[in-house]
Amino acid sequence: MWAEGFTSRPPLCFACLMTPASAYLTDVRVQFEKMKKLAEGALAQVTDDELLATLDPESNSLAVIARHMAGNLRSRFRDFLTTDGEKPDRNRDGEFEIEGSPTREQVMKDWESGWQVLFATLDTLSDNDLLREVFIRGERHSVIQALDRQMTHHAYHVGQIVFLAKHLRSAEWRTLSMPRRRQRP
Repeated sequence: MWAEGFTSRPPLCFACLMTPASAYLTDVRVQFEKMKKLAEGALAQVTDDELLATLDPESNSLAVIARHMAGNLRSRFRDFLTTDGEKPDRNRDGEFEIEGSPTREQVMKDWESGWQVLFATLDTLSDNDLLREVFIRGERHSVIQALDRQMTHHAYHVGQIVFLAKHLRSAEWRTLSMPRRRQRP
């Protein structure tokens, strides 16, 4: 017996067969999927009016943050390995200006389009790509640096989405993680 309670060794794990580079690429995808799910859990809790609400004139609404994230993902990850991550057709400033009142469906369709570009690109990357050079606004990055930069950027904005949605829902908020204990046993 190799361990108490076990009579045979467990099967070899898939992760044990991965290279460190493959493990990194897998984890990048997993972390982005977690961020997307967390933000969508927050966005699903707000009303359509709250999706467009701002706390003050200098604040962004949830719809604006989602639009900015989608625009950033499309720009950074379309033709990721071959063109600068700041595409000439991107209107970054326009991402922060919403005309009229977009519907939830429009906001989420735009949101999803950005994530689709990211995940499609991640699916094409190989271990050998990680040390290749890419550019973002003319600044040289390794693929690893560019991916880490994007994970940091999007984690920041997902935090904004969760914070704002929680603020807007107040007592009606349903936690997306471990709930705080109300009373100790």
